[in-house]
Amino acid sequence: MDHNALPVAVDAMGGDNAPSDIIKGAELAIEAGIPVLLIGHPDVLSDISGIPTKFASEIIEMGEDPATAVRKKKDSSLVRSAEAVRDGEAIAMISAGNTGATMASALLKIGRIRGVSRPAIATPIPVPGSENPNILLDSGANAECQPEWLVQFAEMGAVYARDRFNIARPKIGLLSIGEEPGKGSPLVKEAFELLDDQSWQSRCSGDFIGNVEGRDLMNPEIDVIVTDGFTGNVALKTLEGTAKSIVSALLEVFSSSSDAKEGAKLLAPALLPLYETLDPESVGGAILLGIKGVAIVSHGSSGPKAIFNAISTAHELSIDKHVQHLEHVIKQ
Repeated sequence: MDHNALPVAVDAMGGDNAPSDIIKGAELAIEAGIPVLLIGHPDVLSDISGIPTKFASEIIEMGEDPATAVRKKKDSSLVRSAEAVRDGEAIAMISAGNTGATMASALLKIGRIRGVSRPAIATPIPVPGSENPNILLDSGANAECQPEWLVQFAEMGAVYARDRFNIARPKIGLLSIGEEPGKGSPLVKEAFELLDDQSWQSRCSGDFIGNVEGRDLMNPEIDVIVTDGFTGNVALKTLEGTAKSIVSALLEVFSSSSDAKEGAKLLAPALLPLYETLDPESVGGAILLGIKGVAIVSHGSSGPKAIFNAISTAHELSIDKHVQHLEHVIKQ
């Protein structure tokens, strides 16, 4: 079978809005000419027409322990999605369900790229006024890291930035509490010394620009920001919470009086492009780098637009041989 003709395996049961919004997102992908394989409970998928389906009798819930759930629920939609990639039935997988279980399924069923110490979650962060987002990794896969792993995260992040966003020579920063080389935790200081070496930068065609701070998460002068999974996840969730609070505050102000409502009507056309840039639905999800296949982790609250974008991204990266590019850089 032509590898390019393989579908993207979609966990129909994962996410706050499953299965309805997941199915709607898959339908959008089919309309766009992207093949999809929906995997889920027969009670949900038995009446689906126009989209290939595969039944799975179990569901991994959001609050379940990832390792235990993946081990015990072998016929879950999430595990079956990973197995579809492993068995050559699908080109990639996506899920908006339990993030830890998605990672565990991908790691156990698809496997790790030879030479990769730890897979990492790479999350695109929208940057207002810039065509490309910043890529933050690790944003949650590895709460504790070794300095050498951060170098590998930087390599994988550079390859992802080049393949996904056509950035010829990505600029890579190390997240710290100050720009000076001597700032940061012991992990950051040791990682800085390793990242300052030119050999890994040559392998992945990236440029290490030194330490960056939390205020640089949306800095258009940076392409990839590297950190441990604990710090990355806290930084990401802080940014998400801040953005939601600002949007809520603006909406409250815009509806506070008749004059404010009239002003909002005038501002709306100018604010719409900014809203679209910051809308997480436009991103679709984060990618798990270091796996021998493309695995997209979508946000739990993903709607049809986000699912469609995740499917589109997964398909595009697979067709462009992103995993092979990672393998080439890591094995050097």
